[in-house]
Amino acid sequence: MPLGLIIGLGRAMRRKRTSSLNILSSKRGPRDYYKGKNCKPTGFHTRKGGYVVMDEKLPRYVVPDLTDFKLKPYVSQCPRDATATSTSADSAASADAAN
Repeated sequence: MPLGLIIGLGRAMRRKRTSSLNILSSKRGPRDYYKGKNCKPTGFHTRKGGYVVMDEKLPRYVVPDLTDFKLKPYVSQCPRDATATSTSADSAASADAAN
C-alpha cells in the first residue's frame, strides 16, 4: 500500500510537456541533428560539397498589375477611428454653414 502511494505521488509530481514543440530540438537531439524550419529544399547537395539550385523548385509569385489601383500599399498599424473623423468633419461643416 505505501509503495503504490509513493508511485502515485511521483507520477503526479512529474513535469508534463506543455506542447509538442518541446519534445525534440537541435539542442536536445544528438550532435548531428538538424530539425529545420519547415521549408522545402530548393535544390540538392553534390558529392563534392556544392549545392545545385533547381529552377523548378523555386517559388513563383504571381503579382497582378497595380497601376490604376486606388488603395495605397501601406496599411497603418494604428488606424484612426472613422466615426471620430466623420463627426469632426460634420461639426466643422455645420459651423461653416452657420457663419
